[in-house]
Amino acid sequence: MSMQESFAVVLFESVSHALRAEKLFKAAGVFCKLIPVPRHLSSDCGVCLRFHRSARAEADAVLKDKLDFYEIHDI
Repeated sequence: MSMQESFAVVLFESVSHALRAEKLFKAAGVFCKLIPVPRHLSSDCGVCLRFHRSARAEADAVLKDKLDFYEIHDI
C-alpha cells in the first residue's frame, strides 16, 4: 500500500456486528480489514472495519438497513 491511499473505518457496538459487517463487505466485493479502533476514536467495541475511502458509497449501501453501526470516520 502506498502512503497516498486513504481509508475510513466503521465503528460498531459489538465485535459480532463488526464480524457480520466484514462478511457483508466481502460478499459485496468491498475490500476491508478488521483492525483495532484507532486511539483518537472511541467505541464500545475494540475492533473496527477499515476500507478504502473511495468505496464509501458501497460501504454505506452494504450497511444500510442491514446492520446497526455508530458512524464512519475517515482516517
